[in-house]
Amino acid sequence: MWQEFKEFAFKGNAFDLAVGVILATAFNKIVDGFVNFLIMPIIGAVAGGLNFDNYFVGLNSAVTATNLADAQKQGAVFGYGAFITILINFLIIAFILFQLVKVSNRMKKAEPPPPPAAPSASEKLLGEIRDALVKKK
Repeated sequence: MWQEFKEFAFKGNAFDLAVGVILATAFNKIVDGFVNFLIMPIIGAVAGGLNFDNYFVGLNSAVTATNLADAQKQGAVFGYGAFITILINFLIIAFILFQLVKVSNRMKKAEPPPPPAAPSASEKLLGEIRDALVKKK
């Protein structure tokens, strides 16, 4: 059983997938930081200095807080600002991955076409007959 597990866990595809998941997790933190600390403050400044994470609508009258964390403690809220941040985050990740795939596809070498199949015996015979007729002329 241990041998089977080793073969599965360290087979190329499973191991490559594990490495990819770990890299994606680290990449996600980089993109989160990029969006939250660089992109969203610029968008917030253009939108009047507001923090998108604190855009919400209280779903009952008990919600009177001015920031999302306190509002969630008071009751149900519709936090659309956090969703906007997540959406921008997704669009940035999707664009970067699109560019990576595009570059990867350009870097792949085109496989050379397979060599033509050897002629069959009848094709060889027909070729010899043709060549003999051409020489006679």
